[in-house]
Amino acid sequence: MNTLPLERLRHRLRGTLPGHDRFLELSGYKRPDIERARQLDPPPRESAVLALLYPKNDELHCVLMVRPTYDGVHSGQVSFPGGKREPADTSLAHTALREFTEETGADTSGVELLGELTPVYIPPSRMLVTPFLGYAAHIGPWQPDPKEVERLLEAPLALLLRNDILQRREQYIAIMGRSVEIPYFDVFGEVVWGATALMIAELRELLADDTQLDH
Repeated sequence: MNTLPLERLRHRLRGTLPGHDRFLELSGYKRPDIERARQLDPPPRESAVLALLYPKNDELHCVLMVRPTYDGVHSGQVSFPGGKREPADTSLAHTALREFTEETGADTSGVELLGELTPVYIPPSRMLVTPFLGYAAHIGPWQPDPKEVERLLEAPLALLLRNDILQRREQYIAIMGRSVEIPYFDVFGEVVWGATALMIAELRELLADDTQLDH
């Protein structure tokens, strides 16, 4: 079975991260600088998500979730499991693991956190999101919260690394007040754009030099 090059990925996560500039160049607009976002008054709300890698059917997978349709800025969007930091959370890593369990129902006691990806500021919700990359040798069973999750997408990591899933389409951007052509990832027919696309793009760059995923 092909498995994650854990030591190599840990090393890359400790170094200078690729960030989002290359992917943002495709979108034609820039997000506010993270440090400027942190200095906003009031400051942005902190949240965290977990991009979890795990073996299934002899290959690595990563789980995403489709949010239900509701009256809100993230209605129907595809994201990594996660949410806002609560006062009782001891750290953003705690937030990511807690929210992952609350949304997917899966036990995270066996999850190894490999490191953090570059934070993403989401202007419409004034949310500063820290993505964590994790690995679990075993995960599940899934029991997604129907209030938070319409369905889960278990995507092979090999799919997320393919060049042909990068597409473009017209999308209304609330912060700009108009439609623009955006890059997105087509994952099982779902449009993965915005903050989650930035996170996937950075993960792709971290693994870009790997010709195979051997551990």
